Amino acid sequence: MNWSPIRATFLLPILVLAAAAQTPSNQVPAPPAAAPPVAYSSVSQLNLMLSQLEQASQAAQLDLAKLRIERWKTDSNTKRQEQANIESLQRNLQSALPEIIAELRLSPENLTSTFKLYRNLDALYDVFGSVVESTGAFGSKDEFQSLENDLTALEKSRRSFADRMETLAGAKEVELTRLRSEVRTAQAATPATAPKKVIVDDNEPPKKPAKKKAPAKPSTSTTPAAAPPK
Repeated sequence: MNWSPIRATFLLPILVLAAAAQTPSNQVPAPPAAAPPVAYSSVSQLNLMLSQLEQASQAAQLDLAKLRIERWKTDSNTKRQEQANIESLQRNLQSALPEIIAELRLSPENLTSTFKLYRNLDALYDVFGSVVESTGAFGSKDEFQSLENDLTALEKSRRSFADRMETLAGAKEVELTRLRSEVRTAQAATPATAPKKVIVDDNEPPKKPAKKKAPAKPSTSTTPAAAPPK
């Protein structure tokens, strides 16, 4: 039974927020505003998505461990390649994925962490799809069906995080536009300080340096000696 995994490509606006505003010299820069709290609905949505992803990961690990590649009716090179893919998937599901999930839980609306999770799911999906395809061709029907269900769950999570990332990116873009507008308004309300002008008259003759007075010479006159007593 042959099966080809479907590859989906998402074009998502990943924003890098960098706003630089010049502060007038006579104005003290305002302290950075505290980050607004994350909405309860956003946290709840993320927790549900992460819980579903963790369940899919656990099921995938169990099904990968049940595979008996040594029984597949194929050449040894194919068996070694798929065994290496399975070990790579298991390392990711047991180590890398939980670390990224924990990072995202600490910062629910962080675009960088969200994209890191999506990118990891994308890599998992590609490798997992190759294993599912080989299992369908050389493994048992039960093995194939279990892995196909796991792949479907991973794809569902991947799409969900893609949609969330697009929503967060749109919100960040709106926030950046608002901040830029506030900066322009503040700059327009600040009176500009006229620079001081220094006028240089090229026609004015140069001033001569003042002559230094010579130091007074010591007197050379001698005082007559007193007459000796008679």
